[in-house]
Amino acid sequence: MSETSGTQGRRPVVTPSRVVAALCLIAPFVAMLWVGSYAKIEPTLIGIPFFYWYQMLWVPVSALLTTVAYILVRREKRALSAAERAGAADNGGAA
Repeated sequence: MSETSGTQGRRPVVTPSRVVAALCLIAPFVAMLWVGSYAKIEPTLIGIPFFYWYQMLWVPVSALLTTVAYILVRREKRALSAAERAGAADNGGAA
């Protein structure tokens, strides 16, 4: 049986925008779980050791990446629903 049988007319589950969204959501976890990369004191930033300011830097970065992922997924869903509406209009309202 072919992998594409029964899925004609459907969009693929893995799309480029979803891959980018997933990378945006995974990056903060990888950065924080890889402790060896930031478990040091130098360089300091206004007297704060690297260990602390690096972690605090990831708070707004994570928020920004989460926002980017949300926008990408929302844009894809809107495009899909618009395409479905256009397809339904082309078929005379028959689904």
